[in-house]
Parts: sequence; structure tokens; C-alpha cells
Amino acid sequence: MLRGPSDVSDFIVSRENCRRTTVQLQRDHAPATFSPSARACERSNTSALPLQSPIIRHVPATITALVQRLQVLLSEFGFQPGRFVNAIRAIPRYVSDMRAFRSQYGGPFLIRPCLHDRGEDAGESRSEYFWQDLLVARWIHDSKPQKHVDVGSRLDGFVAHVASFRELEVLDIRPLPQPIPGVHFRRIDLMSGHDMALLADEGARDGGYCDSLSCLHVLEHFGLGRYGDRIDPEGWRFGLTNLAALLRPSGKLYLATPVGRERVEFNAHRVFSPARILDVATANGLKLDRLTTFTFDAGVVETATRDMATALDRLSREPYSLAIMRFEKRDTRPL
Repeated sequence: MLRGPSDVSDFIVSRENCRRTTVQLQRDHAPATFSPSARACERSNTSALPLQSPIIRHVPATITALVQRLQVLLSEFGFQPGRFVNAIRAIPRYVSDMRAFRSQYGGPFLIRPCLHDRGEDAGESRSEYFWQDLLVARWIHDSKPQKHVDVGSRLDGFVAHVASFRELEVLDIRPLPQPIPGVHFRRIDLMSGHDMALLADEGARDGGYCDSLSCLHVLEHFGLGRYGDRIDPEGWRFGLTNLAALLRPSGKLYLATPVGRERVEFNAHRVFSPARILDVATANGLKLDRLTTFTFDAGVVETATRDMATALDRLSREPYSLAIMRFEKRDTRPL
């Protein structure tokens, strides 16, 4: 049930301003109980009206938040009101440019308007997906593992980065429509006991399935049904436990997930308390040895080992951050 501004404070205004807007609205109001996922923000492509738009600049904050909520919900059904408005506003410039081109060009041409590119940046480099994919790919390149396996991360981002310099195996609950060079794909459900037993048998001889494992912006979706997985409020816990089980002793797990004031935003994602992630990781033999965070305001922040406890405590009180964590699996085998 919608109670007021606190229920809409997480809503995103545009792709470029998505995280800044979310954080600012959450500072102004209470924590949201429902918000679009970060991936919805990524694919919105300026689907909502920016805060500085003259259309909503002087509208009260509560109404603005409700409009933003409506825009995000409509975008899930294929209609993007903000993008439509921006396209209408771009038509006069398009017509002017076409007339100027026609006056200088005598050959035939077709009309095919592209109305949104003029106002965009050279590329999307302020996204948490951009930074997690780039940073973790570089870490894996530098570590040169024997066998790297990824669970559910973006094919058109992180997986493509890694496949450009080495082979990797990708596990995902969803099908892959066509083969990709350098990528060995297996359709696996990490919440399935049957699938996990199969992987455990294959890795038994080596003490684990792989020595390097990544799961970027994926764990927060386990058990919410969004990607065809079964509904299970504890799905993320099974997922993290099974990730640890895949690793060989001294292997590395690269885990990126939203952290902050803990909540479920059904069925988009969870935002975890850092302590909850650490508790389950520690119980499964994983030790945190690297922490990098990303927010729209602060960008990428690398945390020194001695400051990790303080940083994690601070993150638990903030609305939203992306934590990019590297864990090492302790070797508990007898000498």
C-alpha cells in the first residue's frame, strides 16, 4: 500500500541521474519500501523526466515522487512517458538539421529520426554496472586463476570483458540463445540441490569446482522469482552457501551486491546489511580481503583492510551503495 513520499523515495529519474536522485530522495524522506531495481534504471534510457525539467520543476515533492513512480511502472509495460516527451521536444531541432542537410546534399535519403542521442554523454561511465564489470575483470586478469566461473553476471558487460582475454565458464538459470567464443555455458540453478550435487561431484577430485568465482549484482535476486527462480525468502542464503561450496581452498570469490539499510524491494532485488552477508560468508569459510564501494555521488572508493569494519558499519546506515567484495576461502584441510 502506498503511504506517502517514503514509499516512492527510491524512484529513478533518468539513467544519468538515477543513483544521485535515489540517494537524495532517500535523504529527504524515510527509506523506501518499494523501488525499481538498478537494472531497470540501467535500461530506462532516460525514460523519465529529469528533476530539472520545466514540466515538473515547480511541482511539490510528493507529486513529483508519485509521477516518478508512475513512470517507472509504465516503463515495465513498454511505455516510457519521459522518453516520449523528450522525443517531442527534439523534433524542432531534427527538422532544422534535416533542412540544413537537404540544402547541401543533392542525393536521395530516407527519414529515420534518432532523437535522444544529442543530449547523452560519450558513454555510460557513471553506472555501478560499468565499474563493477571493469574492476573485477581487471582483478581476474591480474590474478590469472586456473579456472574462472561466473554465476549470472552480465553477458554484455563483465562476461564479455573476461572472455576478451581468457576462457571462462558461465552458470545461469536462464538459457543462452547462441554460443559465445571463449564462454562455456551451463544452465544451472544455484538454489537447486540436484544441480549443486552435480557440480560437487565434478569438482571433488580437485577439492572444489573452481579456484576463481564471480557473482556480480546477482545474489540480491535469488528467491524473488524475477528471473524464473523459485520463490524462497532464504534463496540468497542458499546461493551464497553454494557459491562458497564451489570454491577450492584459497580460491577467490568476487561478489558485488547492493548494501545499505536492509530491505526487500519485491521483486526487483534486496538491499543487504553488510553484516548479514559477512555472517553467512564467514560461516561458510570465506574471509573478506578486499572491499570497494560505488555510489553515484562518491564514485569508486577502495577501502584499506584496516578500515573495513568501520566502512561496513557506515554502509549499513546509508540508503544504498554497491559493495564489490573479494573473499578468499580458508583452507581447512588437515595438514
